[in-house]
Amino acid sequence: MGFNYKALQQMQTKMMKMQEELQNKTFEGTSGGGAVTVTMSGKFEVQSVKLEQEVVDPEDISMLEDLILTACQDAFGKVAEAQSNLISTVTGGMKLPPGMGF
Repeated sequence: MGFNYKALQQMQTKMMKMQEELQNKTFEGTSGGGAVTVTMSGKFEVQSVKLEQEVVDPEDISMLEDLILTACQDAFGKVAEAQSNLISTVTGGMKLPPGMGF
């Protein structure tokens, strides 16, 4: 039984369209109870960083750095999860032949 390449092409076209939609979405990562918010595109590009005034303490720069890093990681995780869900939706969990990944 051969692999259905027409179905694969349709899947790939659908995947490309959904990937484009995902890349145009934005995702927010937060830390410190919302004191730091990072907005990231579906392309993993940081678009903005917002800081609440109370976390800007010149005496504790390392805490602010940690909060920004944590918010970035949160946003990154949300984009990665959305991409993983997109792939599962399109492939239905089907394993693709080697070299046919997206």
